[in-house]
Amino acid sequence: MDRVLRVAIYVRLSEEDRNKKKDTDDSDSIQNQKSMLIKYALDKGWEIYKIYSDDDYTGADRNRPDWNELLKDAENRKFDIILCKTQARFTRELELVEKYIHGLFPLWGIRFISVVDNADTDVKGNKKSRQINGLVNEWYLEDLSNDIKSVLTDRRKEGYHIGSFALYGYKKDPDQEGHLIIDEEAAEIVREVFTLFSQGYGKTKIARILNERGIPNPTEYKRQKGLRYKQAVSRNSTLWKYYSISDMLVNEMYIGNMVQGKYGSVSYKTKKNKPRPKELWYRKEGTHEAIIDSHLWDRVQELIKQKTKPFKVGKIGIFAKKAKCMHCGYTLRSVKNHGYYYLQCQNKYVSEDSCIGSFIPVKKLEKLVLDELHKLINEYLDKDEVERKIELNNNFNNQKLKLEKSIALFEKKIEEYSSGIQNLYLDKVKGIITEKQFVEFSRNFTDEKEKYEGLITEHIKQISDINEKMHTGDNRLQIVEQYMNIEKLDRETVEKLIDYILIGKRDEQTKEVPIEIHWNF
Repeated sequence: MDRVLRVAIYVRLSEEDRNKKKDTDDSDSIQNQKSMLIKYALDKGWEIYKIYSDDDYTGADRNRPDWNELLKDAENRKFDIILCKTQARFTRELELVEKYIHGLFPLWGIRFISVVDNADTDVKGNKKSRQINGLVNEWYLEDLSNDIKSVLTDRRKEGYHIGSFALYGYKKDPDQEGHLIIDEEAAEIVREVFTLFSQGYGKTKIARILNERGIPNPTEYKRQKGLRYKQAVSRNSTLWKYYSISDMLVNEMYIGNMVQGKYGSVSYKTKKNKPRPKELWYRKEGTHEAIIDSHLWDRVQELIKQKTKPFKVGKIGIFAKKAKCMHCGYTLRSVKNHGYYYLQCQNKYVSEDSCIGSFIPVKKLEKLVLDELHKLINEYLDKDEVERKIELNNNFNNQKLKLEKSIALFEKKIEEYSSGIQNLYLDKVKGIITEKQFVEFSRNFTDEKEKYEGLITEHIKQISDINEKMHTGDNRLQIVEQYMNIEKLDRETVEKLIDYILIGKRDEQTKEVPIEIHWNF
């Protein structure tokens, strides 16, 4: 007797199909999906293992709770089939179609079926339609992202506030969308920060004053007000810091100007953002009531300008942004005392228990780095030439092997896209797809094919470079030759050799400062 197949049903609310009676109920769309898929499974004689349901999640969201549970259960072979209404309900990303539907599911022995668009991994020749579905869904996501971005850009240019949360000191106007009004409780702290700075208090000192009074920082303040802000993970997360004060003192929002677009998304596929150049920010004057008057603002900006001095006249410090606190991870700041330069963790000064602190003279750090560099060079030179060459060749061979595997994968992709273009043409001849669809699909297939061809060319060049290095020696040999007699560090050398340095607190008995150097080579 044949074993009864177990099926996992996955349903998801589509963004364009919201139809809820109340927030606690499943949407009609979810109910309809469940009804259709349950009937489909029962008609086939399958046993329903579980129904996985994600409501209010997009098809591009990789953090869907039930979706991730479904994948975990699939990997553990808890069922035989995944059943969806459409492939788009499972995912709208072509990358995930390839990864799971065409990659991992077959390895795990899982069959994928979407009823409406006839996707079925057990049907030979069905892969092409699934890929086309994936392409169409990918284009939908990109078009939707561009449409939303265009609308938001227009609203930013017009001076409407579009952020999820208002800037500290303000709150959203309940009577006018996109308008900010003053939150007097927080605004009082903003005025105090500006006033203290204008009276000569430093940014770290101001942070300490606020922390000693138990005033929550902007993030903690929002959380306490019931906004959906992430819970603080430690006491440090609720404290005012140097950079919190620094950012506040130069924010034009506090004089009534709307400034937005400081960060932009890397891609519609990720929530990660990157800073945008200042000239690309969206700035509109007089959009809301000012918290700081123009006289106090001008005074503060002048003081900031006066206090902004380089580490050395006309030069950046040799360890700038390279030295970090071993205890809290903060980047050490340079200070000058009696003509000597030091690096210290400012986090220690914002609160009594925020960090035990790190502190080291720049000259001492320079000596420690030079000593460690000379030690590495001597160790390298002390190795037997044969042992060194074996080590280097193993390293290079591993690099070549990785590149060659990637090339083989790219060649396979090129073959698939070439075959896909041929099959598309046959579908066009048979009338399965239109001329317009053929042009669109084939153009995208061709673009992908050319992308992988470019990657192959790039990888072949890298292999050629490795072969050349195997004859002439690697970068460590070049470093030995270039820096074996170095007696003084400069910024360019530090930038080239060092990724970052962790600095600890001085040992009171030995007087030594622990450091941990992370090299670039």
